[in-house]
Amino acid sequence: MTDYASYPSLAGTPVVISGGASGIGESLVRNFAAQGAKVGFVDIAVEAGDKLVAELTAAGQTAQFTSCDVTDIAGYQAAIAGFAEAHGDALVLINNAAHDQRHEWSEVTPDYWDERMAVNLKHSFFATQAVAPGMIRAGRGSIINTGSISWMIMSPKIPIYETAKAAAHGLTRSMARELGKSGIRVNSLVPGWVMTERQITHWLDATGEAQIDANQALAGRVYPDDVARMALFLAAEDSKMISAQQFIVDGGWAHT
Repeated sequence: MTDYASYPSLAGTPVVISGGASGIGESLVRNFAAQGAKVGFVDIAVEAGDKLVAELTAAGQTAQFTSCDVTDIAGYQAAIAGFAEAHGDALVLINNAAHDQRHEWSEVTPDYWDERMAVNLKHSFFATQAVAPGMIRAGRGSIINTGSISWMIMSPKIPIYETAKAAAHGLTRSMARELGKSGIRVNSLVPGWVMTERQITHWLDATGEAQIDANQALAGRVYPDDVARMALFLAAEDSKMISAQQFIVDGGWAHT
């Protein structure tokens, strides 16, 4: 028994998720698998990916993992093709993979810029390119680009990450226009400060806790499942006339 929604249109639906072995991505994989979707996901974390697939398979759910670095575009597109062979053409794509590695703007080199943009933005376009033909044939589909409130609140020490995440919504808007007449909707899902294991381990301290309390309108913390539940809605046919929008899940953070 659950207090949360189930979406009949997701049952049996082929879904592709990048960065699905941990954090928000893991929650996405779990939530879509629990809805009866056929989930294919990629990640560089082989042990975690294999463990998650084993757990979901044992629970009678459908998930397939391919070890893949999303900056290897040819390899990533091949992985997407492999998921299509196993599950059918993807009708949902969630461009989730990213990395908020801290950096000093004054020390950024052209190579570092390119590498960070590849991790945080480039793969989203080429994954869209890979799944779009199948969605066009089906006459429907949902593509979800994961953004971040970091650029909206001007978080320090991550200017390239913020640039990529701001650009993700530009990608959403442009591809919503390109693909909309084929029945494909494209939206941005924008998390706030989400309590993933990485965030708790690396960045959350007493100062961070105080910052959350001061800036969130809602008490409590945002967790990966809170983000995943919005993704379920955007992927399901319940949102079939919603496109080119961004949906912020941040506890009502004060944006200046």
